[in-house]
Amino acid sequence: MPHSEHEGPLVKRQKLNSVAKPPSSSSQQSRIFAPYRTIGLVSPTDVPFTTVPLGNTTFQVTTSIGQSLQTYDLKRGLNLVFMTRPQTPATITATCAWKQKVFAAWGDSSQGSEQGIWIFQRGKKVSELQLPSDLRQPIKQILVFGSWVVACGLTRIEVWQSATLEHYTTLFTMASNKGDNELTGGICTMPTYLNKIFAGRRNGWVEIWNISTGKLIYTLLPPSPRCGAVTCMQPTPALSLMAIAYAEGPLVIQNVLTDKKVLEVNAGTEDAPVTSISFRTDGVGAGQDGRKDGVMATATEFSGDVTFWDLNKGGRIMGVLRSAHNPPTQEGTSIRGGVSKIEFLAGQPVIVTSGRDNSLKTWIFDETPFSPIPRTLHTRSGHAAPVTCLKFLPSDFEGAEAGNKWLLSGGRDRSLWGWSLRRDGQSTELSQGNIRKKAKKYGILDSSTLSRGPTTTLDDLKAPEITCIACSLNRDGGIGAMPGKQVLWQKSQNQKKPADAEVSAMTGWESVVTAHKDDSFARTWFWGRKRAGRWAFQTGDSEHVSTVAMSPCGTFAVIGSVAGTIDMFNLQSGLHRQRFPSKLTPAQAKKVKMQQLRQADTVVQLQARSATGFLPGTGRHTKAVTGIVVDSMNNNVISCSLDGKVKFWEFLTGNLVEEIDWAPMTGITGSRYHAANDLIAFSCDDNSIRVVDIETKQTIREFWGCQGKINDFIFSNDGRWIVAASQDAIIRVWDLPTGHLIDAIRLEKSCTALAFSATGEYLAAATEGELGVNIWNNKTLFTHVPTRQISEESIRQISGPTASGEGGQGMLEGAFEETTSQEAEDDVAPPSLDQLSADMMTLSLVPRSRWQTLLHLDLIKQRNKPKEAPKAPEKAPFFLPSIANTGPSNLEIAQSKTDQDQSLSRITRFDHKRTEQEFASKLQAGASSGNFDEFIEHLKSLSPATADLELRSLVTGDNDESNELLHFIRAMTSRLVARRDYELTQAWMAVFLRLHFDLILESDTLKNALAEWKAHQAQECDRLNNLVSYCGGVVNFLRSPRT
Repeated sequence: MPHSEHEGPLVKRQKLNSVAKPPSSSSQQSRIFAPYRTIGLVSPTDVPFTTVPLGNTTFQVTTSIGQSLQTYDLKRGLNLVFMTRPQTPATITATCAWKQKVFAAWGDSSQGSEQGIWIFQRGKKVSELQLPSDLRQPIKQILVFGSWVVACGLTRIEVWQSATLEHYTTLFTMASNKGDNELTGGICTMPTYLNKIFAGRRNGWVEIWNISTGKLIYTLLPPSPRCGAVTCMQPTPALSLMAIAYAEGPLVIQNVLTDKKVLEVNAGTEDAPVTSISFRTDGVGAGQDGRKDGVMATATEFSGDVTFWDLNKGGRIMGVLRSAHNPPTQEGTSIRGGVSKIEFLAGQPVIVTSGRDNSLKTWIFDETPFSPIPRTLHTRSGHAAPVTCLKFLPSDFEGAEAGNKWLLSGGRDRSLWGWSLRRDGQSTELSQGNIRKKAKKYGILDSSTLSRGPTTTLDDLKAPEITCIACSLNRDGGIGAMPGKQVLWQKSQNQKKPADAEVSAMTGWESVVTAHKDDSFARTWFWGRKRAGRWAFQTGDSEHVSTVAMSPCGTFAVIGSVAGTIDMFNLQSGLHRQRFPSKLTPAQAKKVKMQQLRQADTVVQLQARSATGFLPGTGRHTKAVTGIVVDSMNNNVISCSLDGKVKFWEFLTGNLVEEIDWAPMTGITGSRYHAANDLIAFSCDDNSIRVVDIETKQTIREFWGCQGKINDFIFSNDGRWIVAASQDAIIRVWDLPTGHLIDAIRLEKSCTALAFSATGEYLAAATEGELGVNIWNNKTLFTHVPTRQISEESIRQISGPTASGEGGQGMLEGAFEETTSQEAEDDVAPPSLDQLSADMMTLSLVPRSRWQTLLHLDLIKQRNKPKEAPKAPEKAPFFLPSIANTGPSNLEIAQSKTDQDQSLSRITRFDHKRTEQEFASKLQAGASSGNFDEFIEHLKSLSPATADLELRSLVTGDNDESNELLHFIRAMTSRLVARRDYELTQAWMAVFLRLHFDLILESDTLKNALAEWKAHQAQECDRLNNLVSYCGGVVNFLRSPRT
């Protein structure tokens, strides 16, 4: 038995296999793209955040983003520290942070989904609570205090023991009338009240329960029957006092011990009741100088304001933090707003607020000078409405990394965001100026203004919804572009401040241009300064902007309108430079004519320009312009429209040069340009995509298959694929060289916008109705992906990226992932053909150097032969061993070397014998069967030296059956007849004749076989000469200028 223990030094164990993953079928995966993660989500749900202190140094804030949690560290500036995995099977309904753990309730069994409560620690699931089998309502609040974990449903309260996590009891609230027992105000606890919880009901009652005994102890009645339902409760820092807010507006501070009202204020209204209360616990903030205790903050879901109260002397409003979060808009529920929760941090002058606008903010109170209204400390936010357009930022210079890092997105919330795919903390919204300062100036934030009904809102001070983004960083000056204060979005026709061309020339100017919904102005943005630019360009006909584009040089912006006009502006000066078609005065017409004459090098070019058939000033689109492209050399401007026409305009003169007319067959809804291969793709209203070569103006590809309107499409970074998202919720990928549909992704909801990174690493997709942006990895960068055509029937729905990245695949994981057998089965192996046709002469795949070496092997050996024998060293080394340590004698060493040489020679002779036997046996087998293919393949595999030795070892034998020379000639003849391995046959025969010409001359049999070979050789040589001469004649005929 071999020894089980390892002898010698231990070697570090290697990870031979990756972590075992459940097998996934190909129907649940995309062949090209792997889900990576979702960006842009901070607090997009109605679930309130939860906080927990970490010692005396920092606080951690945890928010829900749907099916996972995100934890932010306050000391690090609300930096993201944890994201929970795995995702919950259903949407999270309640959270609670306790010590190092976070409890998350998910699901609603009344809707037919699963339900549960999971416990996370440092982003990982560590345990879960066992729910009662009869629970048929969602958990909307979780509370942990003492040795109890309490969860509040709609009409029942569940209790667990925090030490063992075992279910303890269930408390049922009784109803006098239908629906009265609904717990609209949730549950809360009171300090020093052991095992007691307070539950707020729809009928205005507040019940006090002992959860240890499961008994109802007392019921607090509302101050009047008209107060309505309890909306929220919060214990005050003073013992036995609790703040209770009601649906009709009043907020009462009740003494629980004596059941007497201490204070009542009208903190809300019937339309906007208070839904969140918090008390400041650092002992200051109230009074005229801010040195007294007693500050309360209230907020409502129906407003974006936070109200601060001084509870001393009957209570008064200290101040109102207007628009802490976006208020609900009048445009529907798709644009979210309102405050979901406020909370003072324990012992700190800091308040944390979260809004339904997908934002989380912290505010700090200044002590000197005292201010009753806090200022912003930290902010983390994202889009408050679904994303409508995406654009990866191009690289500002060759080799720059910005082209793969930043993603621009515009949403229905009238904001423009720049997302960093490497560090979330760098993501930012591009500023549109001090909106709150403008609102205060116009009186929009005044409470009396808000009470008069919907007039001007904060959204009206922002630019309208962004519908199209164009960018070029070639003239972007970074953070130092145009220093100082600049007027935002001034109209180019009526400039309030003259532009300084020298300053902008040295520092750069705007690099982003956007089109806006139902607006006649296109606006510019500074990307380096992350703020709005100086210009707002109006369309020439004052109609709404439909699309925008920028020249590759970054100097010009081209604006298209819904009425068909196209105008070009200079971004440095903000001046109008050209109109397509050009509007010519007599003086301008003369100037343009002289310019054309100067640009024309020859008369032929001038005639070619005048022969286009389009007069200057004509050719305007008759319907909305849907796409504009400026080519890479600023020679042409290509535009498309709903009128079904593609027009090529001269950049300098604005004249129409070429036109492609697809009307009335189809209208064009969009265009995308790939500068490297000079191709432009158009999406049409017949659900097709047509690709046109700009040089030839010809349609080279048409892609069909979309079953609904094409929402967006994009070229891949190398121009090989076209990725399109349609209304049927499928993202399709076509291969441009073959025209095949090579991949398709079916999602739950349709995709509204696409973007492909400049490095090809990421595909960004915006989903209908979603606030986040899904990021997919391109698997072709790190693994082989089959590109065979797929059918529409094989498209299956797959799960997209998640905010936690669960189920996603990063670059490193994908690079080391083992290829599955399913993919191998999907690949259709091409047939292996030795010869395409029997009429064609085929060469071998053997390297040219091998058979050339065989031809000149003797010369190579002669050249490499050593000129003299190696000499022994003249002097012995200085480290001669002593006599006592002398090893074996020189005679013994020489004898051992001789024995080794003899043994090696025996092994070598054995190998040579085995090779010679294999060579001779295959040759003899081929002669017997008449098929020498196996012998030829064996001869191909031999090295030049081995092949030369085998050819030298051929013998004549006693008769024709054992004559190896005869068999070899016949083998070469058969290969010549089969018209295969032509160059190898010539080389082998040349060496064979040089080695055995004397034996051939002595044998008539060998001479006859050689004559047969020669006849086939001459016939094949004549045939090849005729074919080569014919082909050469055809080529000369085609190249001749006379033909």
